Amino acid sequence: MDMGLNNKTALVTGSTRGIGKAIAVELAKEGVNVLINGRNHEEVERVVNEIKSAYPATSPQNAAADLVDMEQREALFEEYPDIDILVNNMGIYEIMQYEDVDDAVWHKYFDTNVLAANGLSKFYLPKMLSNNYGRIIFIASEEAVMPSGQMPQYCMTKSMLLSLSKSLSKLTAGTEVTVNTIMPGPTLSENVQQIIESVYSNEEMTFAEKEKKFMTSNLPQSEIQRFIRPSEIGRLAAFVCSPYASAFRGSPIRMDGGMVPTII
Repeated sequence: MDMGLNNKTALVTGSTRGIGKAIAVELAKEGVNVLINGRNHEEVERVVNEIKSAYPATSPQNAAADLVDMEQREALFEEYPDIDILVNNMGIYEIMQYEDVDDAVWHKYFDTNVLAANGLSKFYLPKMLSNNYGRIIFIASEEAVMPSGQMPQYCMTKSMLLSLSKSLSKLTAGTEVTVNTIMPGPTLSENVQQIIESVYSNEEMTFAEKEKKFMTSNLPQSEIQRFIRPSEIGRLAAFVCSPYASAFRGSPIRMDGGMVPTII
């Protein structure tokens, strides 16, 4: 299906691996010129070259920056002042007990997972409204609506993104600009794959068998009983960016593998 995105420009934050990279790749498949972001210049350049090789009709660019740093964010704005699509994917997470989460950790998560995304949105949204076209997507998590209790500092920030998305969406009424949130469930990022491999490092099993055993033991509430693949999230994001998804407005769009037990 042609998503109608050819020659659009998209900034995907945290796009050197995992969900962010998958979104960038799926957008490039649709002819989008993607701005690849990460803190490591060499890692970013590697992904830029990888996408350019796979999709030579597009023009991926190196947008390396630590987006928590306001000066680096301002430099990014100067280099790339106009985009059509902003995917706020960058984020950090770690399993922590509540009593171990001190004020410094709370601030770190708020600055990284919320304020950086808000800063980008605050800069690009007015330009999108002026152009009467744009897409902003926040990448949240099922933990935003179903906190497990294992990482309260992370869950808090993802819930905030749902609220921020809805608030910003109100500003787009009557325009061709949309703001939405995608809520992935447990996804097979590079880090997750390493964890699964390490848990069963002494057992003679294929990765598919390890994955199944891990899901049964740790995530029995998942209905698909496997990890979501980043490419699945990427394809959903490409659709939400497309003209065909213009009726999604301030929506929390779940792709959680059935993890959330409620109707809405």
